[in-house]
Amino acid sequence: MGTEEIFDVVNEDDEVIDRRARSEVHRLGLMHRAIHVLVFNKTGQVFLQKRSMLKDRQPGVWDSSSSGHVDSGEQYDACAMRELREEIGLQVSTTPTRLFKLPASLETDQEHVWVYRCEAEGPFTLDPAEIDQGGWFSPAEVTDWIKRSPQEFATAFVAIWGKLQSS
Repeated sequence: MGTEEIFDVVNEDDEVIDRRARSEVHRLGLMHRAIHVLVFNKTGQVFLQKRSMLKDRQPGVWDSSSSGHVDSGEQYDACAMRELREEIGLQVSTTPTRLFKLPASLETDQEHVWVYRCEAEGPFTLDPAEIDQGGWFSPAEVTDWIKRSPQEFATAFVAIWGKLQSS
C-alpha cells in the first residue's frame, strides 16, 4: 500500500489548523473535511453504494453515490469531481451542484461535509476496494428503508437524506 493520506485538520469554523495522517485524524477524532455526491437519473432515482467490507469506517452499509475525504490542500469541489471518478468511474466536466453543508459532528464522523448533486444515467464502474455493490432507488424507497432499518446506512448519509427531504 502507498503512503498514507494526509488530511487538513480543521476547527469548528472549518478553518485549517493542522495537517495529520488519516489514521491519526480518525484515532484522535479530529475534525476534517469530506464530500458526499448524490447522483440522480432522469427518472429521479438516486444511485446508492454499499460500502466495501474492507473500509475502516462503517463497512458494509449503504451510503451516498460517492463520498470521500478532502485531501490536504484540496478544495471541496475538486474532491467531489475526483471521488466520482475514483469510486464510480463517472467523469464530470463541471462541478456538481452544491446543495448544503453539514457541520462536523459525531454522526458525520467529525467531518465537515459538503453535499452535492448531479445527474447521470450510468452504468458505473465501481471500485471494488471502496464499494461492494450499488443500485438505483426511488427517494420514497430510500426514505422508507431508512425508517425501517437506519442501521443499514452510514450515519452521515442518514443525516444528509433527512436534511434533503426536509428542504
